[in-house]
Amino acid sequence: MLARILSIFAGKQPDARAVALYRNIVAQSRHGGFYRDHGVPDSLDGRFDMIVLHSFLVMRRLRRIGPPAEQLSQQLFDLMFADMDSNLREIGVGDLSVGKKVKAMAQAFYGRVESYEASLQAQGDGPLCEALARNLYAGKLPPDAPALAAVAAYIRQADNNLTAQPDTEILAGNLAFPVISG
Repeated sequence: MLARILSIFAGKQPDARAVALYRNIVAQSRHGGFYRDHGVPDSLDGRFDMIVLHSFLVMRRLRRIGPPAEQLSQQLFDLMFADMDSNLREIGVGDLSVGKKVKAMAQAFYGRVESYEASLQAQGDGPLCEALARNLYAGKLPPDAPALAAVAAYIRQADNNLTAQPDTEILAGNLAFPVISG
């Protein structure tokens, strides 16, 4: 699968650090605790939203590093959407529809980023829980309040963990996400 994704970069290999970041994001996003213990829908949409959420947190951290991380952040974005393209093709979405679906996913990404950024800057978890209910739990309304609160707490902890990591570690492609509690 990764070889197919990397081939999209037309002979130009993405930075190994971006690949490492994306692998870490996907691994964390697939953690069963989100789905089993916290009610995140175990569906294509739910898994997409978990990847978006973790990518947002990492890109947010890269933005704080500044210019040395700009290209890395762009490559991470490109890898994520190359992976989305590949996954759509793998599940049988026709070639003519893939571009439209990826464009819709990119628009969803930008909307979620805006929502999550504003909610993390707001006081309290109310705005974050609202953003999660609207996006992450969109297929399961209303979400379970304790699960929603647990995921909001996890997001804040993940953001804090990434902030505490040295720039050199982040730039090397290493991420330290918190354990998702059950």
